[in-house]
Amino acid sequence: MRGWRNAGILAALAAVTLAGCSNKEKTEAAAPASGASGTAKATATATAPQKAVKISIGMSDALNKYALASDDINKDKWVKKLGELTNTELDIKLIPHADIKPKIALMFAGGNVPDVLHTIQGMYPVSTDMLGAVKGGVFLPLDDLLQQYAPDLLKAIPEEAWNEVRYDGKIYAIPEYLSIQSRRATFIRKDLLDATGLPVPKTVDEYLDVMRAMKKNGVEHPFAFREKFAYSDFIFGAYDVMPYSTMFEKIGDEVVPKFFKVEAMKKALQAYKTMYDEGLIAKDFASVDGNRWTNEINAGKSGIWNHNANLMTTWVNTTKAANPNAVVTMIPSPVGDDGKGGMMKYSYTGNLTYINSNVGEEKAAAILKLLNFMMTDEGDRFFNFGIEGDTYTLKDGNVEYKQPVTAEETYEEQFRSSILRMVEDTALNRTLLATTEPGRQVVELFDSVVTKEGREGISFLPELEASGKYSDAGLKFSDMPPIILNHMLKMIYGKEPISDWPKVLEEWRSKGGNEIIKEATERYNSKDGVKLGE
Repeated sequence: MRGWRNAGILAALAAVTLAGCSNKEKTEAAAPASGASGTAKATATATAPQKAVKISIGMSDALNKYALASDDINKDKWVKKLGELTNTELDIKLIPHADIKPKIALMFAGGNVPDVLHTIQGMYPVSTDMLGAVKGGVFLPLDDLLQQYAPDLLKAIPEEAWNEVRYDGKIYAIPEYLSIQSRRATFIRKDLLDATGLPVPKTVDEYLDVMRAMKKNGVEHPFAFREKFAYSDFIFGAYDVMPYSTMFEKIGDEVVPKFFKVEAMKKALQAYKTMYDEGLIAKDFASVDGNRWTNEINAGKSGIWNHNANLMTTWVNTTKAANPNAVVTMIPSPVGDDGKGGMMKYSYTGNLTYINSNVGEEKAAAILKLLNFMMTDEGDRFFNFGIEGDTYTLKDGNVEYKQPVTAEETYEEQFRSSILRMVEDTALNRTLLATTEPGRQVVELFDSVVTKEGREGISFLPELEASGKYSDAGLKFSDMPPIILNHMLKMIYGKEPISDWPKVLEEWRSKGGNEIIKEATERYNSKDGVKLGE
């Protein structure tokens, strides 16, 4: 099995090194490894281990305060209990969430890939981030292993999700999946809204009025903006100009990114500039990282923000530390001229789990069994409710769960139920939410608000090769082209006129955009890996 990591893999790593360091070469250039088809070896019947199997795992820290506060996450009681339940000894390395893509690229370059690599959403086997490593044989094809060791995974995960993790017809990753493609929501501090005397806003202008009223009432910067427009792009959603790889549109004879809708983009940028000019977002909004963003929301410095809908109960609990009277809820995102709004609708997959092809037979089986445990009834009870006699008791066969009360307990629950659980339906944890009244409210709001909004566009799988070739102009799943981002920020700060947006598009075209458009148009016309949105 050690022979799987051969010269072909080294060639792939060389290609990935160039992609990770300069972002100017395509990882697709890596040749497929001649020994990468070692699935038959991995699927040989593994002898049941006599002792716990050691498994190294690399995953995002997800900005979880419980995990970040740990001196050694591998000594954490939840990590150790999961190992006990699955006959494994887990060695988890938390990767800073903001740096996970470059950190993974460095892993590929140095050949330091853990046994299990749990990536973030959008890092498909055919993505520019992963394709070189997949083609080079760094990861196992999983079809036979899944059949032998993970029947619950095969049963639970929908075929649409499996289709997103294939390369050359084979499954290379185990996905978290989304039963519903709408995921992100607009949150508001209802107590702060009520204090303004204004109704729930609907349009962009009404949202701005609510922010102004919150500002007048002492809210420092009413909208919580985060660097690179992360969880801050609901204005782009209102005007349907999301600048991501899943957001192309046919305009005339070309298939172009939605930010080519000049008038709509001008309106969106003007709204953000108004927010900056009037102090409705932080003056240094472009450098607010995830930790500061979270802390300022919890401190009551902001009253409106975007985030994943399934985390509402976390916000309900964590905002009460600074203000026990804080009330968090979800409301419809602002609508634009077409009466629609919402943020990007997701694909069918969330985070993705890859298995290093260098693992032995026993370890390959243990990893699949570990992941399969996450979709069993026993696993569901552990991740949702914890340890019997500690965080829950059984009464007449029913679970009586010790609900988290403090912010610290809430982050701990999030770590156990979501982060440590690498495979689940990430749209909504209805089992856990059903145990509290706030949780039941989340389900109701999710079904009545979140599922009714969201934007889609034309997208491509595999992703456009030209997007990987031109780093400054390329579009990614949730990252806009650096050229576009830089000009957006300059316009919001007032360093460039918004009326110059057509000039920005010409610059984007000249730095690789024309090739991106050419490839997108050709693939659209030939129906080559095209997914149509709205």
